[in-house]
Amino acid sequence: MAGAPAVRALASALATTALLAIAACSGGGDGSGSGASDIAASPLAEASKASQAPSAHAATASAPPRLTAAGAQAALINEGDIEDGWNQVKDATATKWGDTLLIGKVDVAGFLTAKADAADCQKLLDSLYDDDLLGKPSGASALRGFEQGDSRLLYQVAAYDSAKLSSAQAWLKTLPVKCDQFTATDDKGGKRTVQVTTGTVPAVGDSRQDLRVVVQGTTNGEPATLTLDVAVVRVGDDAITITAGGLDGAQQQSAGQAATKGTQRLKDVLSGKTPAAGPAGSR
Repeated sequence: MAGAPAVRALASALATTALLAIAACSGGGDGSGSGASDIAASPLAEASKASQAPSAHAATASAPPRLTAAGAQAALINEGDIEDGWNQVKDATATKWGDTLLIGKVDVAGFLTAKADAADCQKLLDSLYDDDLLGKPSGASALRGFEQGDSRLLYQVAAYDSAKLSSAQAWLKTLPVKCDQFTATDDKGGKRTVQVTTGTVPAVGDSRQDLRVVVQGTTNGEPATLTLDVAVVRVGDDAITITAGGLDGAQQQSAGQAATKGTQRLKDVLSGKTPAAGPAGSR
């Protein structure tokens, strides 16, 4: 038994030597680093970190910016964005606009082969009168109105449900075919002829749809023609709706300017920028 302490001493020395050798290898041969820090700094670990970071960033970046009430107001155009001497009116005045030439019941009998289209044409007249072509907004909204003689320009910015907005745009696209020409009757039996064609809104926004609607009838017993240029521009799940025109004729140029300037203002707002200030309008 006298040799047992010597054997244990030799085993302890060998174990210590092995541990020192392992430490030297894990330290890159110079003994200056720890195993834990070397693993964290290894190329494989760094690659793993790099692959995780972008996915977290992408998840954050994928969330679309939300239009706020203040943002909707900031995205509205002003008199400096459209030419030809338009004058801004009070918001309360613009919300009550609605030309009586748009009030009428569509003559279903005139639709010989596609009577179901009469419902779409009736919806168009009603929506133009009520200024809700895209339906009810799902979020923030704002509007601004301008006058020039017998012409008006109503500009609206609002957030919508994505699916409903897509559906409304698809519906608008069908109207120049479904409602190219039809007749509507007012409450006194007067006949009105309505023509719907495709407009020429500038190629702005994510997508767009425009119409020209011409209504021929009578006002105060006199022949009258109402011409409206209508444009819808989509930016994400938000949209701009422009209705411009009146008894003085088409306002295609002003509608185009409003679409171009307004789309940029809305994009600026959604990206966190402050749109360029224009001259103050009358309120």
